[in-house]
Order: sequence, then structure tokens, then C-alpha cells
Amino acid sequence: MKLAGAAYLVWLGLQAFRKRRTIESAVAAAALPAAGRGRKLALQGWVVGASNPKTIIFLTAILPQFVDKASGHVPLQILALGAVFSAIALVSDSIWGLLAGVFRAWFARSPRRLQLVGGAGGLAIIAVGVGLALSGRKD
Repeated sequence: MKLAGAAYLVWLGLQAFRKRRTIESAVAAAALPAAGRGRKLALQGWVVGASNPKTIIFLTAILPQFVDKASGHVPLQILALGAVFSAIALVSDSIWGLLAGVFRAWFARSPRRLQLVGGAGGLAIIAVGVGLALSGRKD
């Protein structure tokens, strides 16, 4: 099963590398959303983030360690810690999103850059496939 997965990754990497010159048309086709869709996309992003199992597990496993029962009202402390976590996540994710938009625009301005990204991505997938195929073997 592992070798089949590795072969599939190598095949995907080869396909990505071979089709790196078609990335420009794919980027053009994936134009920015219409003005009215911004709120809908933001809501979808919030729902995905709020319902992420990793976030829920993190909040239930980590936040209670910072609650002081002697300080009173435990649910309010949990709520405050959750609000601080959410504010930090909002700022952090917003910065990453804005940076991604800037880099997307920068890459989209040059077909050569897009080809380099596509080629590097394909080679990276091939490397992961080869690494997977060779992992666990004893020489």
C-alpha cells in the first residue's frame, strides 16, 4: 500500500511538473471573487476555523490549565481565554491571508514565476513520493 501511495505521489508530481506552463491560464481563470461574495467567503472561513477539530481539541486540552479556581467564576475565565485566543487567531490569519494575496498577485504578474512555482511544486511532490518509497527500509 505504501509503495502504491508513493507511486501515485510521483505520478502526481510528474503531472504537475509537465503541466507547469498551463498554470498561467489556471490563475487567470481563478480571478478574484465578485464584490458581493466577500462576506460569504469570510463567513465560510469563520465556520471552517470554528469547527476545526484541532482548534476544539486545543481549546479543551490547553485552556483549562490556565484557569485559577481560586480566582472565581471558571466559565468566565475560560470564555476570556477563548476570546483572547480568537483575537490572536483572527489577527494572525488575517495577516497570512493578506500576505498570500500580495504574493499571489506578485506571482501572477510573471508567467516565468508561475512556471517556476509549478515546477518546484511538482519536484517537491516527486521528492515526497520517493522519500515515502524509501522510508523504513533497512540497508
